[in-house]
Amino acid sequence: MSNTTNKMTTSKINAGNFFEDFHLNQVIHHATPRTIAEGEMALYIALTGARQVLHSADTVAQSLGYNARPVDDLLAFHIAFGKTVPDISVNAVANLGYADVRFLQPVHIGDTLSTTSTVIGLKQNSNGKSGVVYVRSVSINQLQQSVLSWVRWVMVHKNNLDAPAPETVVPNLPSHVPAEELSVPNFLDARKFNTAVTGGQYLWNDYAIGERINHPAGMTISDTDHTLATKLYQNNARLHFDDLMMKKTAFGRRLMYGGHIISLCRALSNDGLENALCIVAINGGTHCNPSFGDDTIYTWTEVLDKWDVPNRSDVGALRLRMVGVKNMPADALESTQITTDGKQTYHPNVVLDLDYTVLMPRKPN
Repeated sequence: MSNTTNKMTTSKINAGNFFEDFHLNQVIHHATPRTIAEGEMALYIALTGARQVLHSADTVAQSLGYNARPVDDLLAFHIAFGKTVPDISVNAVANLGYADVRFLQPVHIGDTLSTTSTVIGLKQNSNGKSGVVYVRSVSINQLQQSVLSWVRWVMVHKNNLDAPAPETVVPNLPSHVPAEELSVPNFLDARKFNTAVTGGQYLWNDYAIGERINHPAGMTISDTDHTLATKLYQNNARLHFDDLMMKKTAFGRRLMYGGHIISLCRALSNDGLENALCIVAINGGTHCNPSFGDDTIYTWTEVLDKWDVPNRSDVGALRLRMVGVKNMPADALESTQITTDGKQTYHPNVVLDLDYTVLMPRKPN
């Protein structure tokens, strides 16, 4: 008599979408709405060192017209973004870039975010093993108000290599969100802004187009830190967690979530941009090279443009280029580009090239 018990194995596992599972105009309603609590804000500061003043002090936020300090713009973005990962990028090779990111309304403690995505572009890679998926995502709060919208593109593995390539559609994306389309809260009033609360003396008027700021501090990030941060965002992409799987890849180890690099660079850029109140748009961005645990991140910022905000004299908009560099100080790198075999490519130490827009108080007329 056999002691072996026959067991029926079934699969109820959602393996996520592979490249061949996506189709143009597909609408995906992402699971697991997320209510943001005080603890998320504290943990975000612990993991990034973020010290932008609007998100740090109720008193400052209230002096500017807010009821209380809003959730850090990037924390809200990462949480909203994290909702999309199980459906869009859990089988990703890499997240490639962002465009037309709009911060439409402040997010506060107690708000619940839900996200929906629409496939707006597809392009199979020439090797036939993966392809690039373009999606536009929108996150709403519990009042059905849109708080964030963005486009991103991600390279996703194919599961069935024999699946036919879809028609190539690459969306036309704007180079930036124009000043007249920036969402500036009507209640925001920066006329009495006191620079003593930030320790920085420079306001919107003091920045010049073409100016470069080499932020002095660096931050070494451990595998533990970036893993915990990615868990905070409920981003379950395997390439950030599964070291056994990643040992079989060309990288040989887990990749750091690129959004966490954005947060680190933003935190480091506070020195020299102390009075940047909030992010109102991310115009475009590229994760140029991968980052790993134990990398040290440095940052420099270039002022790309500065705009008057329509019908406002208390704040202006700065369009900034934030460049993240690993394992070398910001001032050691003159250019993000190198020439290899006659082609321009990113320097191997450049990990982020982000074009974004902030609001900053102006000097009184």
